[in-house]
Amino acid sequence: MKKRKVKYTDEPLGEIRIIDDFLPPPKDLVFKDESIKVTLSLSKSSVAFFKQQAKKNHSQYQKMIRSLLDRYTKHYREDKSA
Repeated sequence: MKKRKVKYTDEPLGEIRIIDDFLPPPKDLVFKDESIKVTLSLSKSSVAFFKQQAKKNHSQYQKMIRSLLDRYTKHYREDKSA
């Protein structure tokens, strides 16, 4: 598959909305919860990042990724109900 080149133009962006940074730092992604097993393909760089952070925080990278997804889900689930 041939990659397409991005062609940038100098057009107005339209309405811009700033979104608050709600993601926690890696050290806060460590806690235990009920889970189910799934198969998921992730980029090498993402896995390397989480492995590095898990080592620094004496945790497991899978738990940190799971925690990040749980917080993301909680944030948007609560946001939709408001």
